[in-house]
Amino acid sequence: MTERTLAADHSRLAAEHEIPEAMRHDVGLLGGLLGTVLSEYGSEGLLDDVETLRSLTIAAAEQDSEETLAKAEEFVEGLSAERAKEVARAFTCYFLLANLSEEQHRVRTLRARDGELPLEDQKPSDSVAAAFTHLADEVGQEEAERRLKELRFHPVLTAHPTEARRNAITASVRRIGNLLDERDDPRMGAAAQARNTRDLIEEIDNMWRTAQLRVSNPSPLDEVRTALGVFESSFSSVFTEAYRRMDDWLQGEDAGRAAPKAPAFIRLGSWIAGDRDGNPNVTASITRQAVAQAADRILQNLEARTRTVGLSLTLDDRYTPPQDALQKLWNHQKQLSEELTEVAAEHSPGEPHRQVLLAIAGRVQATRERNADLAYRVPEELVSELKIVQDSLVAAGAERAAYGELQELIWQVETFGFHLAELEVRQHSAVHIQTLKWLDDPDSVEKMAVPGEEVLETFRAIASLQQRYGVNAARRYIVSFTQSAQNLADVYILAEKALGGSDQAPVLDVIPLFETYDDLQNAPRILEEALENPHLQKRLEQTGRRMEVMLGYSDSSKDVGPVAATLALYQAQEKIAAWAVENNIHLTQFHGRGGALGRGGGPANRAILAQPPHSVDLRFKVTEQGEVIDARYGNPEIALRHIEQVAAATLMASAPSTEKRNAAAAEKYADLATRLDDASRARFHDLVKAEGFAPWFAQVTPQDEIGHLAIGSRPAKRGLSVESLEDLRAIPWNFAWGQARINLTGWYGLGTALEAVGDLELLQQAYAEWPLFAAMIDNIEMSLAKTDERIAQRYLDLGDKAELANAVLEELHLTEKWVLAITGQDRLLADHRVLGRAVQLRNPYVDALSLIQLRALRRLRSGGLTEEQTHDPRNLLLITLKGVAAGLQNTG
Repeated sequence: MTERTLAADHSRLAAEHEIPEAMRHDVGLLGGLLGTVLSEYGSEGLLDDVETLRSLTIAAAEQDSEETLAKAEEFVEGLSAERAKEVARAFTCYFLLANLSEEQHRVRTLRARDGELPLEDQKPSDSVAAAFTHLADEVGQEEAERRLKELRFHPVLTAHPTEARRNAITASVRRIGNLLDERDDPRMGAAAQARNTRDLIEEIDNMWRTAQLRVSNPSPLDEVRTALGVFESSFSSVFTEAYRRMDDWLQGEDAGRAAPKAPAFIRLGSWIAGDRDGNPNVTASITRQAVAQAADRILQNLEARTRTVGLSLTLDDRYTPPQDALQKLWNHQKQLSEELTEVAAEHSPGEPHRQVLLAIAGRVQATRERNADLAYRVPEELVSELKIVQDSLVAAGAERAAYGELQELIWQVETFGFHLAELEVRQHSAVHIQTLKWLDDPDSVEKMAVPGEEVLETFRAIASLQQRYGVNAARRYIVSFTQSAQNLADVYILAEKALGGSDQAPVLDVIPLFETYDDLQNAPRILEEALENPHLQKRLEQTGRRMEVMLGYSDSSKDVGPVAATLALYQAQEKIAAWAVENNIHLTQFHGRGGALGRGGGPANRAILAQPPHSVDLRFKVTEQGEVIDARYGNPEIALRHIEQVAAATLMASAPSTEKRNAAAAEKYADLATRLDDASRARFHDLVKAEGFAPWFAQVTPQDEIGHLAIGSRPAKRGLSVESLEDLRAIPWNFAWGQARINLTGWYGLGTALEAVGDLELLQQAYAEWPLFAAMIDNIEMSLAKTDERIAQRYLDLGDKAELANAVLEELHLTEKWVLAITGQDRLLADHRVLGRAVQLRNPYVDALSLIQLRALRRLRSGGLTEEQTHDPRNLLLITLKGVAAGLQNTG
């Protein structure tokens, strides 16, 4: 992989998808440095073999030549076992570097566009400013400001095993990204650039020499540490910057010297070390440790920030006199600790605001160190004292000091509290049923899915965490596979039994999770019955009738296919929202989305704007997992853009025009929805319920091998045998089809459904007028673009059921035909220049890894191998899993 050859490859496609010169240069630079590393590595002929395979797969893609692809396949088969692994690793490294180049160009574009487009020319979805302006035009300025105060974005980090990269690799990629970003600085001289190049090649060399496979699965606490790393690199600064940008626009000329109008609208949640559904590694002890680690990290951060802000407030009392409230606070601090206040006074004579803030920093330190005499009980107490300092500054005329860094500190406390992320516990409803049975009669249960005492200990852990860090640290309890109102009541019963009564039980917001197609259909009835529960009634009174309901995108898609699941989720949201309005409930619908399209993936802002009326209501809560976390939040500037787009869409979703449009479209195309639902579901069931489908699926994809990939603490299966798909988690279900370059979970059934409708004019009209349908078609178009029939055919040939393979290919052709007809294009992604460029650039390189993966699969499927003989092909296959995931940028 040399700079010359990579640049030539990209020039080859420039006529179809113009590649910006800066991006071309970055790819060429990094590719050239990787080539240097491969040459220096010492394995004779490695770079030549990589170049040969690269040339063959590119030629096969460019010429659409089966003969050339067969030559590439033959070349791969002729490689030694060790050389095949080296070549696979080389292509994986290339993808990581290519992804960085694209990300850097995206950042470059965001910087160039920042503030470039006048507000009057922006679409409501372009920015919070445009969304707010549009909303104010519809509902009035006062009502728009009220709605802004209600805005809430609640991303929830999960530890589902979808991130195929090791943390060590991710860290190396981030360092390379930072070095690449440095090169955009126009002040960089020749010497600095030479040093930067040296550092780049050193990092690429380190990345190449780092093992791409984990030796063992990460523990839940390893996953917690990964999440804390994202906080340090992104969340801690990006969230505050998002508030500041919004406030600066709202304030106009008063920016920086007026009380904030932007609310701290983000709350971070986490399932990491709280999600015990199917994960025996998550115990009550682990949950306690996870919250303690997160709390320690945020309190360290808040202590440092408070001290920094305090040290900057060198405002003399002659020019900025303190108010009475500040003096009372200082006297209170002296009563708490003379030692603390004496040190503050000694370092800040005549600077009362500085003295008080430094004393506050000391109390934050005491909170972290669990010094009961000085510690704050709850974060609201800290916010109250910070606002006393702020009000005193304002009264003394120091508005800029009051609403500058001090305001950002207040926003941080409001956002993260003393817990950083609100930990959510999740458990399967069947575990609760079994535990209650065990409590009534221990001998009646032969084998516990989870030890009964462990289930009870979880509630005791929640209670202790609330006492230590505040109720918001851990109050949400999600019930997987909620199928009745009793499933929710069981949680309250177990909490009381664990703690010895209702007075000692923790505060709980019990959240139903409706996952399967049938459960989504039954959700309104279950919720109506749940309202009769006295525990829920009491909690609704305490919260002002606020309630959450979670919708699972994964299992519903696995049940009925992507089209029927999309429509079922819309209908469920519509009915649940109507139920909430009827019962005067402030509803938050929690979206359990993943990265893959079969799990609700796709642009979040567009999905928000396609939801039914009243289903968003200024609150958007969503799971963020695996590669999605790094893609959306790994780079601070990209994270800021994502947050702004989500916030804008969440505001606009409640605009009368949006609600009217979505309601009218749903009514107008209700019959079309029914026809699409029926036909797509039948087609999907014909495939997955065919005799022998499950073992065939395991043959033609690396589904079984995914279980050997150490990518998460949670098992990839719930005890699956290849005779049944019932217990297969949706993550490997999606992952496996993606690896086989088929992406079946993103599109299967749509072609048959569109063919059954048959009215192209109607479908094109729906595409133009019905946001849900348009988003579905566009997402499926992307899924189809990442599908490669030539490679997919080779995976399908691994199986022994030609009728199933033919069904897959026939549906693929039918779906592509109708998608192109509806969009009016002659090729996939023709109207999406950036995305089309990315997909087309990557596909030939992914082909190379797919051919290596196929080599490994054929050996593993050949049978008769000893355990020792399977080691090399399995290891090779696991390496390619990571490379293909990096190339396609989708895992689970």
